[in-house]
Amino acid sequence: MKPLDLDADIVELVPAPRQALPATPLREMAYRADAWTPEESERLRVLFLDDMAIGEIALAIGRGRAAVAERIAMLGLRRNSARTWTELDDTELTQRYGGEPTAGIASDLGRSCSAVYARARLLDLTEGNPAEWTPWEDAQLIEGYRRGVPLAQIATLIGRPFGGLSSRAGALGIVHANHPPDWSEAETARALALAEVGHRYTAIVAMLAQQGFPARTVRGFGLAIRKLGYGRGWGRSWTPEEDALLRKAYTEGASLTPLRRQLGRTAGSLRHRADYLQLRGLHANRNGWRIGPDWTEAEEARLRADYGRIPTRRLAASMGRTKAALTSRANSLGLVHGYIRPFSDDETRALGIAFRTGVSIADLAAALNRKAMSLSKYATQHGYRFGRRPRRAVTLEALLASE
Repeated sequence: MKPLDLDADIVELVPAPRQALPATPLREMAYRADAWTPEESERLRVLFLDDMAIGEIALAIGRGRAAVAERIAMLGLRRNSARTWTELDDTELTQRYGGEPTAGIASDLGRSCSAVYARARLLDLTEGNPAEWTPWEDAQLIEGYRRGVPLAQIATLIGRPFGGLSSRAGALGIVHANHPPDWSEAETARALALAEVGHRYTAIVAMLAQQGFPARTVRGFGLAIRKLGYGRGWGRSWTPEEDALLRKAYTEGASLTPLRRQLGRTAGSLRHRADYLQLRGLHANRNGWRIGPDWTEAEEARLRADYGRIPTRRLAASMGRTKAALTSRANSLGLVHGYIRPFSDDETRALGIAFRTGVSIADLAAALNRKAMSLSKYATQHGYRFGRRPRRAVTLEALLASE
């Protein structure tokens, strides 16, 4: 099924299912002087869809703000508002954020979930434990999975992270329409969790293989995860709150990963918006939003001298850096890694034995203290294609002795 391109103004995929009424005889309702008339409800609907503030709607209709907000929720009205946040909006958000589902807060404030996330970050509000899923959120998740809506859009629509979507989908027993047929639910959830924290596809593929999942090619992995909708935007207009968050990130040199996740924006979208706002060159840190310490000339000189001659992991540890930081800096300096530990005769012999005796590539990599991806590449070059195999612990000595 082809993924659905949502309109920029869409705020829900399907209304929440209504609770079934009890099977009891109906009785006459008592007259209430403050009951809403059909004319008032229709006027409320028109004003709300015209993006009028809830407080202004209350004044226009002659009712209290709380009554109007309750009626809006009862009518199931939702919108992506472009209005400026008021002090009253901020007060309500501060009181409720972190303790209630974001979708519920957004509905009561007449905002989108992404707008609520953006405003909460500007107010330095912190999230508590994830709130219980509401029937409305479940309805959007089920319908989105059924129609093959990209996960990035579903996550932003209901205000939940990718990990939350996968976990809830598993509990509901639903599978995304574009789910790769040869992927397990556990593999999909783990891949999305790794992608969400910012790992590159190459690193994710290696991590998944090391954790016992099937070895994938980077190209195949990228096609599968993009088909699910990871990282895809759909042309939403930028709000003033989102622009303010982007300016703040550039000024403070903060990481953009939380913005990409919570605002449902791609890295390219953030980059193009930064260009439009002329934010280039305004980072407080010399190296952009990298949080680690700046590289000194002495460290760069050592990196030039030792990179490719000493194993990267050992060199990173001796310099007090992460392997990722070392590799990133080397790439920016144009350095090429030439270190590949040659395979010994025993390792090559163990490779052939493992292939013939049904040992998996991941178990063999652990026995040889090598990366599964590099070992798989070496095996392919020698005509060994392992495919999927059951996991079991082995050692190099045991393999050599079994021949």
